[in-house]
Amino acid sequence: MQRIIPLFILPLLFFANSLNAQRFDDVKIETIQVSDHVYMLIGAGGNIGVSIGDDGVFVIDDQFAPLTTKIETAIKALSNKQIKYLVNTHYHGDHTGGNVNMHKLGATIIAHDNVRHRLETTPKRDNTMHPKEALPIITFNDELNIHINGEKVAVFHAEHAHTDGDALLYFTESNVLHTGDTYFKGRYPYIDLESGGSVNGYINAVELGLASINENTKIIPGHGSLSNKTEYETFLNMLLTLKDAVLTEIKVGKTEDEVSKNDALTKTFDDLGYGSGFINSEKIRRTFYVSLKE
Repeated sequence: MQRIIPLFILPLLFFANSLNAQRFDDVKIETIQVSDHVYMLIGAGGNIGVSIGDDGVFVIDDQFAPLTTKIETAIKALSNKQIKYLVNTHYHGDHTGGNVNMHKLGATIIAHDNVRHRLETTPKRDNTMHPKEALPIITFNDELNIHINGEKVAVFHAEHAHTDGDALLYFTESNVLHTGDTYFKGRYPYIDLESGGSVNGYINAVELGLASINENTKIIPGHGSLSNKTEYETFLNMLLTLKDAVLTEIKVGKTEDEVSKNDALTKTFDDLGYGSGFINSEKIRRTFYVSLKE
Protein backbone atom coordinates (compact mmCIF):
# COMPACT_ATOMS: atom_id res chain seq x y z
CA MET A 1 0.00 0.00 0.00
CA GLN A 2 1.32 3.44 -0.92
CA ARG A 3 2.07 5.76 2.01
CA ILE A 4 0.41 9.18 1.65
CA ILE A 5 1.97 12.04 3.63
CA PRO A 6 -0.38 14.99 4.24
CA LEU A 7 0.81 18.23 2.63
CA PHE A 8 1.00 20.09 5.92
CA ILE A 9 3.48 17.51 7.22
CA LEU A 10 5.98 18.00 4.40
CA PRO A 11 7.40 21.36 5.62
CA LEU A 12 7.84 19.87 9.08
CA LEU A 13 9.72 16.88 7.66
CA PHE A 14 11.90 19.19 5.57
CA PHE A 15 12.68 21.33 8.63
CA ALA A 16 13.46 18.24 10.74
CA ASN A 17 15.70 16.80 8.03
CA SER A 18 17.53 20.14 7.70
CA LEU A 19 18.20 20.25 11.42
CA ASN A 20 19.31 16.63 11.31
CA ALA A 21 21.80 17.41 8.54
CA GLN A 22 23.10 20.51 10.31
CA ARG A 23 24.03 18.61 13.44
CA PHE A 24 26.59 16.69 11.40
CA ASP A 25 28.21 19.76 9.80
CA ASP A 26 31.07 19.86 12.30
CA VAL A 27 31.70 16.11 12.37
CA LYS A 28 35.13 15.11 11.11
CA ILE A 29 35.97 11.61 9.93
CA GLU A 30 39.16 10.34 11.57
CA THR A 31 41.04 7.56 9.79
CA ILE A 32 43.13 5.07 11.80
CA GLN A 33 45.26 2.41 10.11
CA VAL A 34 44.69 -0.89 11.90
CA SER A 35 46.69 -3.27 9.68
CA ASP A 36 48.36 -3.26 6.28
CA HIS A 37 45.06 -2.68 4.45
CA VAL A 38 42.36 -2.45 7.15
CA TYR A 39 41.30 0.92 8.55
CA MET A 40 38.93 2.26 11.19
CA LEU A 41 36.90 5.40 10.54
CA ILE A 42 35.57 7.37 13.50
CA GLY A 43 32.89 10.02 13.04
CA ALA A 44 29.42 10.13 14.59
CA GLY A 45 27.76 6.81 15.30
CA GLY A 46 29.21 3.33 15.09
CA ASN A 47 32.83 2.85 14.11
CA ILE A 48 33.39 1.96 10.46
CA GLY A 49 35.75 -0.74 9.23
CA VAL A 50 37.34 -0.46 5.77
CA SER A 51 39.39 -3.00 3.82
CA ILE A 52 41.19 -1.82 0.68
CA GLY A 53 42.99 -3.78 -2.01
CA ASP A 54 42.98 -4.97 -5.59
CA ASP A 55 39.46 -6.42 -5.28
CA GLY A 56 37.92 -3.12 -4.27
CA VAL A 57 36.72 -1.48 -1.06
CA PHE A 58 34.90 -3.45 1.61
CA VAL A 59 33.09 -1.43 4.30
CA ILE A 60 31.55 -2.34 7.67
CA ASP A 61 28.71 0.00 8.74
CA ASP A 62 28.09 3.52 7.42
CA GLN A 63 26.90 5.80 10.27
CA PHE A 64 24.35 8.50 9.28
CA ALA A 65 23.22 9.57 5.80
CA PRO A 66 24.44 13.21 6.08
CA LEU A 67 27.98 11.90 6.68
CA THR A 68 28.24 9.78 3.53
CA THR A 69 30.08 12.43 1.50
CA LYS A 70 32.65 12.85 4.26
CA ILE A 71 32.99 9.08 4.64
CA GLU A 72 33.40 8.64 0.89
CA THR A 73 36.09 11.33 0.86
CA ALA A 74 37.96 9.55 3.66
CA ILE A 75 37.76 6.25 1.78
CA LYS A 76 38.91 7.82 -1.50
CA ALA A 77 42.00 9.07 0.33
CA LEU A 78 42.84 5.39 0.91
CA SER A 79 41.79 3.88 -2.42
CA ASN A 80 40.40 4.90 -5.80
CA LYS A 81 38.64 1.55 -6.13
CA GLN A 82 34.85 1.19 -6.01
CA ILE A 83 33.04 0.42 -2.76
CA LYS A 84 31.94 -3.13 -3.59
CA TYR A 85 30.46 -4.52 -0.38
CA LEU A 86 28.95 -3.09 2.79
CA VAL A 87 28.14 -5.22 5.84
CA ASN A 88 25.73 -3.90 8.48
CA THR A 89 26.57 -5.29 11.92
CA HIS A 90 22.94 -4.66 12.99
CA TYR A 91 19.99 -2.45 12.03
CA HIS A 92 20.35 0.66 14.24
CA GLY A 93 20.44 3.95 12.35
CA ASP A 94 23.91 5.00 13.47
CA HIS A 95 25.22 1.93 11.61
CA THR A 96 22.81 1.78 8.63
CA GLY A 97 21.82 5.40 8.06
CA GLY A 98 24.02 5.69 5.00
CA ASN A 99 22.77 2.52 3.31
CA VAL A 100 20.84 4.26 0.53
CA ASN A 101 23.84 6.44 -0.29
CA MET A 102 26.20 3.46 -0.24
CA HIS A 103 23.84 1.59 -2.54
CA LYS A 104 24.02 4.53 -4.96
CA LEU A 105 27.82 4.35 -4.81
CA GLY A 106 27.62 0.75 -5.99
CA ALA A 107 27.89 -1.20 -2.75
CA THR A 108 26.15 -4.55 -2.34
CA ILE A 109 24.70 -4.55 1.19
CA ILE A 110 25.08 -7.67 3.35
CA ALA A 111 23.60 -8.37 6.80
CA HIS A 112 21.93 -10.94 9.00
CA ASP A 113 18.40 -12.02 8.08
CA ASN A 114 16.96 -10.11 11.04
CA VAL A 115 18.61 -6.86 9.97
CA ARG A 116 16.70 -6.87 6.70
CA HIS A 117 13.49 -7.80 8.53
CA ARG A 118 13.84 -4.93 11.01
CA LEU A 119 14.73 -2.40 8.33
CA GLU A 120 11.65 -3.53 6.39
CA THR A 121 9.31 -3.27 9.38
CA THR A 122 10.73 -0.54 11.65
CA PRO A 123 9.96 3.11 10.74
CA LYS A 124 12.73 5.70 10.71
CA ARG A 125 12.68 8.64 13.11
CA ASP A 126 10.58 10.67 10.69
CA ASN A 127 8.03 7.82 10.75
CA THR A 128 8.68 6.88 7.12
CA MET A 129 9.77 3.41 6.11
CA HIS A 130 13.22 2.52 4.83
CA PRO A 131 13.33 2.48 1.04
CA LYS A 132 14.24 -0.65 -0.89
CA GLU A 133 17.73 0.73 -1.55
CA ALA A 134 18.50 0.66 2.20
CA LEU A 135 17.86 -3.07 2.52
CA PRO A 136 20.55 -5.77 2.49
CA ILE A 137 20.65 -7.66 -0.80
CA ILE A 138 22.51 -10.65 0.65
CA THR A 139 21.47 -12.00 4.05
CA PHE A 140 22.71 -14.89 6.15
CA ASN A 141 21.44 -16.89 9.09
CA ASP A 142 24.47 -18.11 11.02
CA GLU A 143 27.79 -17.37 9.36
CA LEU A 144 29.29 -16.22 6.10
CA ASN A 145 32.76 -16.00 4.58
CA ILE A 146 33.75 -13.13 2.31
CA HIS A 147 36.98 -13.55 0.34
CA ILE A 148 38.31 -10.13 -0.56
CA ASN A 149 41.60 -8.26 -0.78
CA GLY A 150 43.75 -11.31 -0.16
CA GLU A 151 42.02 -12.71 2.90
CA LYS A 152 38.94 -14.43 4.25
CA VAL A 153 36.64 -12.30 6.36
CA ALA A 154 34.64 -14.53 8.68
CA VAL A 155 31.22 -13.04 9.43
CA PHE A 156 29.33 -14.71 12.26
CA HIS A 157 26.03 -14.07 14.01
CA ALA A 158 25.65 -13.58 17.77
CA GLU A 159 22.15 -14.49 18.90
CA HIS A 160 20.10 -12.07 21.01
CA ALA A 161 23.04 -9.90 22.01
CA HIS A 162 22.86 -6.16 21.33
CA THR A 163 19.88 -6.92 19.06
CA ASP A 164 18.62 -10.08 17.35
CA GLY A 165 20.68 -9.43 14.21
CA ASP A 166 24.25 -8.79 15.37
CA ALA A 167 27.28 -9.77 13.32
CA LEU A 168 30.96 -9.84 14.25
CA LEU A 169 33.61 -9.84 11.51
CA TYR A 170 37.11 -11.30 11.76
CA PHE A 171 39.79 -10.51 9.16
CA THR A 172 41.74 -13.76 9.25
CA GLU A 173 45.03 -12.54 7.75
CA SER A 174 45.02 -9.00 9.12
CA ASN A 175 44.04 -10.33 12.58
CA VAL A 176 41.41 -7.63 13.08
CA LEU A 177 38.02 -8.11 14.74
CA HIS A 178 35.09 -5.73 14.20
CA THR A 179 32.54 -6.35 16.95
CA GLY A 180 29.73 -4.00 16.00
CA ASP A 181 27.80 -2.95 19.10
CA THR A 182 28.51 -6.18 20.95
CA TYR A 183 31.43 -4.19 22.43
CA PHE A 184 31.39 -0.64 23.80
CA LYS A 185 34.97 0.03 24.89
CA GLY A 186 35.19 1.39 28.43
CA ARG A 187 31.44 2.02 28.65
CA TYR A 188 28.30 0.23 29.69
CA PRO A 189 26.70 -1.22 26.57
CA TYR A 190 23.32 -0.47 25.12
CA ILE A 191 21.44 -3.78 25.12
CA ASP A 192 18.30 -3.24 23.03
CA LEU A 193 15.85 -5.55 24.77
CA GLU A 194 12.97 -4.40 22.57
CA SER A 195 14.90 -5.48 19.48
CA GLY A 196 15.76 -8.96 20.68
CA GLY A 197 18.86 -8.17 22.74
CA SER A 198 19.58 -9.82 26.08
CA VAL A 199 22.22 -9.81 28.80
CA ASN A 200 23.07 -13.48 28.42
CA GLY A 201 23.23 -13.20 24.65
CA TYR A 202 25.45 -10.13 24.92
CA ILE A 203 27.86 -11.97 27.21
CA ASN A 204 27.86 -14.92 24.82
CA ALA A 205 28.73 -12.55 21.97
CA VAL A 206 31.78 -11.22 23.81
CA GLU A 207 32.89 -14.75 24.65
CA LEU A 208 32.42 -15.69 20.99
CA GLY A 209 34.58 -12.77 19.91
CA LEU A 210 37.29 -13.59 22.44
CA ALA A 211 37.38 -17.20 21.27
CA SER A 212 38.21 -15.99 17.75
CA ILE A 213 41.25 -13.84 18.56
CA ASN A 214 44.71 -13.85 20.11
CA GLU A 215 46.93 -11.48 22.06
CA ASN A 216 47.93 -9.58 18.91
CA THR A 217 44.44 -8.98 17.54
CA LYS A 218 43.37 -5.39 16.93
CA ILE A 219 39.72 -4.82 17.83
CA ILE A 220 37.40 -2.25 16.27
CA PRO A 221 34.57 -1.83 18.81
CA GLY A 222 31.13 -0.55 17.91
CA HIS A 223 31.89 2.56 19.94
CA GLY A 224 35.14 3.77 21.48
CA SER A 225 38.76 3.81 20.39
CA LEU A 226 40.77 0.96 18.86
CA SER A 227 41.06 -1.85 21.38
CA ASN A 228 42.85 -5.10 22.21
CA LYS A 229 42.22 -8.45 23.86
CA THR A 230 43.11 -7.31 27.40
CA GLU A 231 40.59 -4.45 27.27
CA TYR A 232 38.00 -6.78 25.72
CA GLU A 233 38.49 -9.23 28.60
CA THR A 234 38.08 -6.38 31.10
CA PHE A 235 34.79 -5.53 29.43
CA LEU A 236 33.64 -9.15 29.76
CA ASN A 237 34.61 -9.18 33.44
CA MET A 238 32.43 -6.09 33.98
CA LEU A 239 29.46 -7.83 32.35
CA LEU A 240 29.90 -11.04 34.36
CA THR A 241 30.40 -9.17 37.64
CA LEU A 242 27.29 -7.06 37.11
CA LYS A 243 25.27 -10.10 36.09
CA ASP A 244 26.19 -11.94 39.31
CA ALA A 245 25.41 -8.88 41.42
CA VAL A 246 21.99 -8.31 39.86
CA LEU A 247 21.07 -12.01 39.98
CA THR A 248 21.84 -11.98 43.71
CA GLU A 249 19.47 -9.05 44.17
CA ILE A 250 16.76 -10.80 42.15
CA LYS A 251 17.09 -13.97 44.23
CA VAL A 252 16.46 -12.08 47.46
CA GLY A 253 13.34 -10.47 46.02
CA LYS A 254 14.54 -6.97 45.17
CA THR A 255 12.37 -5.01 42.72
CA GLU A 256 13.47 -3.38 39.50
CA ASP A 257 13.36 0.09 41.07
CA GLU A 258 15.38 -1.06 44.08
CA VAL A 259 18.08 -2.53 41.86
CA SER A 260 18.16 0.46 39.52
CA LYS A 261 18.72 2.81 42.46
CA ASN A 262 21.41 0.68 44.15
CA ASP A 263 24.63 2.51 43.24
CA ALA A 264 26.74 -0.04 45.11
CA LEU A 265 26.07 -2.68 42.45
CA THR A 266 28.07 -0.81 39.82
CA LYS A 267 30.34 1.42 41.91
CA THR A 268 33.57 -0.36 40.97
CA PHE A 269 32.93 0.21 37.27
CA ASP A 270 31.30 3.61 37.73
CA ASP A 271 34.58 4.76 39.26
CA LEU A 272 36.35 3.62 36.09
CA GLY A 273 34.05 5.78 33.95
CA TYR A 274 31.81 3.07 32.53
CA GLY A 275 28.68 5.11 33.20
CA SER A 276 29.86 8.17 31.28
CA GLY A 277 28.50 7.07 27.91
CA PHE A 278 25.04 6.77 26.37
CA ILE A 279 24.04 4.23 29.03
CA ASN A 280 24.50 5.50 32.57
CA SER A 281 24.74 3.43 35.74
CA GLU A 282 21.04 3.43 36.54
CA LYS A 283 20.12 2.41 32.99
CA ILE A 284 22.52 -0.54 32.94
CA ARG A 285 21.29 -1.81 36.31
CA ARG A 286 17.70 -1.58 35.09
CA THR A 287 18.56 -3.30 31.80
CA PHE A 288 20.28 -6.17 33.56
CA TYR A 289 17.37 -6.59 35.98
CA VAL A 290 14.73 -6.67 33.24
CA SER A 291 16.69 -9.07 31.06
CA LEU A 292 17.74 -11.45 33.83
CA LYS A 293 14.37 -11.44 35.56
CA GLU A 294 12.65 -12.97 32.52
